[in-house]
Amino acid sequence: MGLHHMQIGEVAEQTGLSLRTIRYYEEVGLVTPSARTTGGFRLYSETDVARLRLVRRMKPLEFSLEEMKDVLSVLDGLEAGDPLSEEHHQLVGRLEMYREVTAARVTALKEQLEVAESFASDLRREINRQKKKAANQSK
Repeated sequence: MGLHHMQIGEVAEQTGLSLRTIRYYEEVGLVTPSARTTGGFRLYSETDVARLRLVRRMKPLEFSLEEMKDVLSVLDGLEAGDPLSEEHHQLVGRLEMYREVTAARVTALKEQLEVAESFASDLRREINRQKKKAANQSK
């Protein structure tokens, strides 16, 4: 079974990330291309793309680069480790902590969305009020 590798442009298209962002994520150690062409162009596997998608999902939840690195490290450790080991149990605990952090951040975002929707509704009402006022004065 051969690996399908993609160049950075195709990866950017698939992930919705800019070329600059993908290169930056490589620079800070979040995602490293699986291979390079003889000319030095980055080549990404499906696993690399999945990793970039995961990073993209963490970004709106305001995970820091260090937190992102840790989540990826935990997932790598769980994938490679012995499910019966103490280390595996500790990694699952760390993953649970990140799930709780994520849940709290989702709740905060939902609250922000409610405030924003309420404000948008207030603006719509004011616009309609002003339009009615203008229509009544033009009669």
